[in-house]
Amino acid sequence: MNDTPGWASPGSAPSEGQGAGVPRPSEPIDGSGPAGNWSPTQPPTGQWSPPSAPGTGPGAPPPAPGWGGGPHGSGWRQPPVAAKPGVIPLRPLGVGEILDGAVSTMRAHWRTVLGITLAVSVIAQIATILVQRYLLPEPAAIDPNATGSEALRQSADTAQSALVNSVPSLLITMIATLITTSVLTVVISRSVLGRPVTLSDAWAEARPRLAQLLGLTLLLALISAAILTVGLLPGMLVGSAAGAGLVVIGLMAAFVVVIWLMVRFCLAAPALMLERQSITTSMRRSAKLVRGAWWRTFGILALTWLLTLIVSVIIAIPFSVIAMAMDGGGIGSFLTDGSTDFGWPFLIVSGIGQVITATITYPLSAGVMALLYIDQRIRREALDLELARAAGLPGYDTRS
Repeated sequence: MNDTPGWASPGSAPSEGQGAGVPRPSEPIDGSGPAGNWSPTQPPTGQWSPPSAPGTGPGAPPPAPGWGGGPHGSGWRQPPVAAKPGVIPLRPLGVGEILDGAVSTMRAHWRTVLGITLAVSVIAQIATILVQRYLLPEPAAIDPNATGSEALRQSADTAQSALVNSVPSLLITMIATLITTSVLTVVISRSVLGRPVTLSDAWAEARPRLAQLLGLTLLLALISAAILTVGLLPGMLVGSAAGAGLVVIGLMAAFVVVIWLMVRFCLAAPALMLERQSITTSMRRSAKLVRGAWWRTFGILALTWLLTLIVSVIIAIPFSVIAMAMDGGGIGSFLTDGSTDFGWPFLIVSGIGQVITATITYPLSAGVMALLYIDQRIRREALDLELARAAGLPGYDTRS
C-alpha cells in the first residue's frame, strides 16, 4: 500500500444519488463494491471488493443475530462504531463533526497550520498596509453642502474611488487565501488518516497545483462578474427611475444565480488539489458531488461564514478601539472631512488584528471545505473504505 495519501483520478464509482447501491462497512455486502475513485492508496485495477469482516470465512462460527443481521438474523445489537484513525470518524459526517474535524486538525497539526497561516497572513498584511499607505490615490473630496447633480457626481466618484482602492487588497487577499487553502487541504487529507505532516511536506505537495488553483479562482470570479454585469446591464441602459428599478431587480436575480453557482462549484478546489484534475474536470466533479445536496452544502457554508464573521468581529473590536486610541488625529480627520489618511499606529495595530483573524479563520474555512468534500465522497462513493485501507486499519487490507 502506498503510504502517501494520494487522491487518484475519478473512475467509475457512482456519484448519482445519495450513495444508492453503495455498500457500507456495516451493511450486507454482495461482494462487488465500488471501484473507488479517490484512492489514498494505489488506484485499484478492475472491480474492487470490500474486505471481509474479521472472524468470517471458512470454519468461522456463524454470526450472531443483530443489527443488519442478514437473512438469518432476528435480533438487534448496537451498530458498530466507525473507525477513527484521524480527526474524523470514517462514516458520513454531521455538521458538528465537520466543524470539529476542522478545529481538531488545527490542534493536532498546530505547528504546520500556524506556520503557514501566520507567515502568509503577516506578508499579506504588510503588503496591504504598504499599498494603502503609498500606492493608492487619495479618495475623492466630498462637499457636504452639495445638492442635485453635484451630489450625484460626488457619490459616483466616491463609489469609483472605493472600488479602485479595494482591488489591490482583494488581490492580495485572494493570493493569500490560495496559498493557505492549498497547503491546508494537504494537511487535512493527512490528518484524516492520522498521519503526521510537516510544513515542507505539505508545501511540496501543494506547490505544483497552485497555478491551476489560481486559474480556477480567477475563472469563478470572472463567471460571477459576468453574471452580475448581465443583471445590471438592462437597467443601466434604460436609465431614469424605471432603469433604477431594473438595476435592483437584475442585481438581486444575478446575485441568486451567483450564489447557486458558487455553492455548486465550491468543492472544485479540494477536488483539484486532492484528485489532481484539470480546472474544468474539477468543476464538473464538484457539480456532481453537490447534486442533490445543494441546500445542505449551502447551510454548512453559511454556518461557517457566520462563525468566521463572529470570530472576526470579536477580534476586530478591541484592536479597533486600541488603534483609534493611538491615532486620534486620523480618526478626527475621518469624522470631520471624510479623510482616510490614518497614521502608522492605526495601520499597524489594525493590521495585527487582521493577522490574528486570518490565522484563525483561514484554517477553519479550508478545513470545512476539504471535509465537506470528503463527506460527500463517503456518502456517494464509500470513500471511507478506501480511507480505512489507507490508514492501515485491520480487516481492510485487500492484498492477497
